[in-house]
Amino acid sequence: MNVRIEDNCTACGLCVDTCPEVFQMGDDIAEIIVDNIPAELEAAVQQAADECPVEAIVVE
Repeated sequence: MNVRIEDNCTACGLCVDTCPEVFQMGDDIAEIIVDNIPAELEAAVQQAADECPVEAIVVE
């Protein structure tokens, strides 16, 4: 699973609340803090992407 955060992120923090093992808040937008998403966190990452209010999390 590859994941990235687009520039339209509004830094609402929902992704950090959903999966703090993968996301953290940066200065302006959320950031991904792991290079490879562990299999046991894929569902949480997908949930964060699905619930992102501006669809800034892209899962590939």
